[in-house]
Amino acid sequence: MKNRTLWIDNLRSFIILLVVAHHAALSYTTYAYFNKDAYALSSHPIVDAQRWAGMDFFVYFNDIFMMSLMFFISGLFITSSLNKKGRRVFLRDRFNRLVVPFIIGATIIIPLALYPSYYVAHGDFNFKSFITDFFTVEQWPIGPPWFIWVLFLFNLIFVLIYKPLKKILDTLSRALLHIKDKPFLIFVVWFMLMWILYVPLRLIFGPYTWTIGIGPFDFQRCTLLFYFGYFLLGAVFGNITTENGIFTEKFDFLKRWKVWLTMCCFSFLVLLSIDNPALGNPLKQFAEWVKIGRTSGDTIYDTFYVATCTFSCLAFLSMFKALANYTNSFWDSIASNSFFIYLVHYIFIIWAQFAILQLDIPAILKFIIVFITAVSLSWLLSHIVHKNKMLSRYF
Repeated sequence: MKNRTLWIDNLRSFIILLVVAHHAALSYTTYAYFNKDAYALSSHPIVDAQRWAGMDFFVYFNDIFMMSLMFFISGLFITSSLNKKGRRVFLRDRFNRLVVPFIIGATIIIPLALYPSYYVAHGDFNFKSFITDFFTVEQWPIGPPWFIWVLFLFNLIFVLIYKPLKKILDTLSRALLHIKDKPFLIFVVWFMLMWILYVPLRLIFGPYTWTIGIGPFDFQRCTLLFYFGYFLLGAVFGNITTENGIFTEKFDFLKRWKVWLTMCCFSFLVLLSIDNPALGNPLKQFAEWVKIGRTSGDTIYDTFYVATCTFSCLAFLSMFKALANYTNSFWDSIASNSFFIYLVHYIFIIWAQFAILQLDIPAILKFIIVFITAVSLSWLLSHIVHKNKMLSRYF
């Protein structure tokens, strides 16, 4: 019998590879900058002199939807897993699979990854000075593992609210099932919910402000509710009965991948156009012309941002369901090693970028070298670790 969730496994694997590519590209954007006084405040731990504008568009597009879709997929199977295992076993498994790797990531992986940044900033590899700087000046930067602790937090909150709110969740799932053949209505509901969870906080905190938490427990202020909304939305989709759910052929809106892809590209081009310095920042000019104020202008931009995120998520979900519901040895291996690749890839990204920092070759070639190196070495290390039974239970 064909596995109806293969396309989700393939999509998850693709996103992990996209995360690696995203971090590989950050060193080569035209706007990248390095802060020698506090490298954690840099746009990226390693910033190369070689730049390419194509990296700007790639990074910008990923930033819009990538993490949202990761949280959505993470929520898809939570109700079935929780019902099957029970609260205690579920939380124990989540602790082993998320909290333990997060601790390893925060205390070992990220310091090792950021060691070259200290050298670039200070010109030496004095380890004692690096550690002192890491915990004081840099204030324990967390990097990619932030996703892991936030995901555990979402799982914990869901477990706490699941029993008293189960009827509401079931009602929402049935309501979604009733509109499964109305793709435009699904988009409108999806978009409106996410607009409410995102735009007000983005207007208050701005798009790039991170909260300095206790130790490595950092998060981006304007996106926390937004990501939790995507996680819950995934739970609503995943809570629909197996015979009628997102993994069947009955959801009409997931058959419209060409429509969603077209709208994804169109809305992204709109975003690029209205906030483009090369074009004179048309949105800013419009706001000044009609005298609507900066807040109203930001609201217009944020609205297109949420729409692009929604269209992008629908496009990738529908495309993978239509075109990638198959398996092969490559995707099987990526799927089985994807979490570990996510956990450790930052080490290989930063060290590879540092190793070729002085090479006078085009930025796109450096990006390719870094990406292939990071994926290959993360993949290899994952295979080695998974041979150990004790370690494999956590990764």
